[in-house]
Amino acid sequence: MTSPVFIAIDTPDLSRAQRLAAAVRPHAGGIKLGLEFFVANGPGGVRGLACEGLPIFLDLKLHDIPNTVGKAVAALAPLRPAVLTVHAAGGEAMLAAARAAAPEDTKVVAVTVLTSLDDGDLADIGVCDAADVQVRRLADLSRRAGCDGIVCSGAEVAGARAAWPDGYFVVPGVRPAGSDTGDQKRVMTPAQALAAGASMLVVGRPVTAAESPAEAARAIAASL
Repeated sequence: MTSPVFIAIDTPDLSRAQRLAAAVRPHAGGIKLGLEFFVANGPGGVRGLACEGLPIFLDLKLHDIPNTVGKAVAALAPLRPAVLTVHAAGGEAMLAAARAAAPEDTKVVAVTVLTSLDDGDLADIGVCDAADVQVRRLADLSRRAGCDGIVCSGAEVAGARAAWPDGYFVVPGVRPAGSDTGDQKRVMTPAQALAAGASMLVVGRPVTAAESPAEAARAIAASL
């Protein structure tokens, strides 16, 4: 069985990213590359890590008008990412444009509420509902638009899975028991998130900042 754990390799240093990917490869189901890596290294950097043989989750959280996002996704299509993110808040037309432009074998998943936000943060930006309500609203929107799934915290994934049984649910902000939560506010352990209905678990700093990333990744895999 392929591991559901994707390691977030958030560094602008291509050489370090390659070392991390090689270290975690025996214990991970894939790697996540985000804005920090992509801005520094571009498509060439993604290709440089693809040679490690792990599926790539390209976490760019695209959010713009439908035409722009559709063209951006089409430009990324040659990289053949396993998973690509867009922001659900971009609306149904934007989400549909992203799905239409993506390769058939790329899962397009929509970011609902960032795991760095809590209910107070949502109120500050004009969202009066609690995070779980907002996640359900954006999950319904993403499903109507034809997306493959959503990104949400472990706290909301059970409810989202119940409403969308065949959806693909990416859960970031995953932290092994006892780990520093950093800037994440809605966190869950890997085993808890998987039991709640996650399809993919995204783990970053608890592995990449560990003295031995390979051992940290192995321990997380063993906990599942």
